[in-house]
Amino acid sequence: MVRRVLGESFSNWLTYRDFDPHHAPRLNALFDACRHLADSGHEPTRVRARELLNDWDTFWVVPDHPELPLMNNEAERALRHWVIARRIGMGTRTPQGTRACALLASVIETCRKHSASPWPYLADPAAA
Repeated sequence: MVRRVLGESFSNWLTYRDFDPHHAPRLNALFDACRHLADSGHEPTRVRARELLNDWDTFWVVPDHPELPLMNNEAERALRHWVIARRIGMGTRTPQGTRACALLASVIETCRKHSASPWPYLADPAAA
């Protein structure tokens, strides 16, 4: 019963998303296979099937929001020099230092992305 209901709701969901109809049978088959294998006695298979089921909704973020990039390489490149600085500086020693470093990185990278100077945003809280 549960399998039938989930299968029907997934089919309706595919229709709602306006996928090309020839993809629906393959996606339904993959979804059904993952549900079936989620209780497999073979641990690696069970783990992969459950991982796919747990992340199933994330696969559809880009089709639902085509303005989003397919990869997060830009975000990872923006953080790279902060990670290197953390390694060189041996990290922070307190949770407050970690939070301060994360906030500074966020403000500076946001300003860099918008071609704005971060100094006004950093000076105001420091002066308060």
